Amino acid sequence: MTGPGKPRAPPGSPGSPLALLFVASGLLLRNLLLTLSRRTERRVAEGLSAAEVGKEIAEHKEHAEHEKHAAEPPSRHDRVISIAEAVLLSAVALLAAWSGYSAAKWGSESSLSLAKASATRTQANRFDIEATQVRTLDAVKFNSAFAAYATGNTKLFALAVNRFRPGYRAAFDAWVATHPLKNPHAAPDPSDLPQYKIPEQVHGQALDVRADAQFKEGESAAGTADKYVRLTVFLAAILFLIGISSHFPVRAARYGLIATACVLLVLSLVQLAGLPGPPA
Repeated sequence: MTGPGKPRAPPGSPGSPLALLFVASGLLLRNLLLTLSRRTERRVAEGLSAAEVGKEIAEHKEHAEHEKHAAEPPSRHDRVISIAEAVLLSAVALLAAWSGYSAAKWGSESSLSLAKASATRTQANRFDIEATQVRTLDAVKFNSAFAAYATGNTKLFALAVNRFRPGYRAAFDAWVATHPLKNPHAAPDPSDLPQYKIPEQVHGQALDVRADAQFKEGESAAGTADKYVRLTVFLAAILFLIGISSHFPVRAARYGLIATACVLLVLSLVQLAGLPGPPA
């Protein structure tokens, strides 16, 4: 307190209480900032070692170089590689589509040929059964005629002979002309002579030959379809190699993948040249 006789200091003078309060606040804020700065430096020094700091700097440098490389425009070699990849992808995609179409067509052709062979074989078996029945009836009628001929019953013999079918009658007449009762070298039966023919048996044999040919055609078509499927697998591998080559930033890796794809493409073209086209 000031005495009653002393004059009071003005508010803005250096010795006023307000000025002293401002000075004390500034000193306190300065001390607080220095303390916080020292604590922060201590924590950073304790939390990061020299190796960790070097690792962080290296990662930051690598990231910056990668961003710089990505921001750079593609070079002439990169553009040529991209164009070559696009051309190969287009050509191989068309070849793969053609190969798949041909495989499907040859598969259908194989199924049709095998179905035809099965139907033809069924018809041949039907004719074979009819031929067996005709042969059995011929044998029964021949036994009746031979019994009448051996006993000398000409009336019964003539009746049995008249009941022969026309195809068997020619063979029977040829057999009788050899005098089988007196000629030991005669054929034992008219069915052993070349004149003996059964139309159903001839048709059945012809159908068997046709069924065998159709079955072979079906097997050949199935083999061709399998070859086209294998070719499609090769082309799919080429598409895979070319597709992943664009994801490799290293040119040597891209060149290697493209070269491998080109070798497989040449092998595929050689296989394709040796295969027949799809059936109509």
